[in-house]
Amino acid sequence: MKRIVIKVGSAVLTENNKIAKERMLNLVSLIASLRKSYEIILVTSGAVAAGYSALKLDKSKQISKKAIAAAGQPILMSSYKKKFDIYNIDTAQILLTEDDFDSRKRTKMFQDIINTHLDNNIVPIVNENDITATPEELFGDNDQLSAYVAHSTNAELLVILSDIDGYYDKNPTEYKDAKIFKTITKLPKNALIGEATPNNTFATGGIITKLKAADFLMQRGRKMLLCNGFDLDSAKSFLLKGEHTLGTLFMSE
Repeated sequence: MKRIVIKVGSAVLTENNKIAKERMLNLVSLIASLRKSYEIILVTSGAVAAGYSALKLDKSKQISKKAIAAAGQPILMSSYKKKFDIYNIDTAQILLTEDDFDSRKRTKMFQDIINTHLDNNIVPIVNENDITATPEELFGDNDQLSAYVAHSTNAELLVILSDIDGYYDKNPTEYKDAKIFKTITKLPKNALIGEATPNNTFATGGIITKLKAADFLMQRGRKMLLCNGFDLDSAKSFLLKGEHTLGTLFMSE
């Protein structure tokens, strides 16, 4: 059975500082239908946004953000559990840092744990462990974390569900004539230069971090699909029907 990683960000999962329950349910419903054809690993953001509903601290301060994330993790996982229970699907939480990919022993350990979960029909839900880790141990965004997870677990595809339809030749919020790239086999020159520009208060990514994730996978012969997480039709078409209707597919030449 093919293995894929699905990554969903805070912009999709949260709204008005709360879990966007309908969008989360739509995601879980998609995963339930995909499990007939794929092994699914879910990489999720949303702990800080979920925690802010219970603990309104200044998230620009490192300790405050960690405290918010710690409060948010059980809220986020509880929300997922309620949705997955509808489909009688068990889940497990795995918290990783960048250091987990630098140690053969630690990498092998989480690989074995994820494989065991999948062998027993459990959906592993991965997030970055930004609670106890130091800044040096963190990716800082789940786009790159999900790329490393996809490569380390030998997934053939990473699907990033975002607040945009795909990768454009210029910013679609500023230019009405912006055109979406359907397939990318080589990133444009200077595409990775610039700052991340997330559209959501609690998001830590932006298009640059997604392109870095795509570049990491393309260099290793793997694929990434960037598509809309608010409307899952493009993801459904690609994954369930094999039809590339919308979204950008990144793949090596």
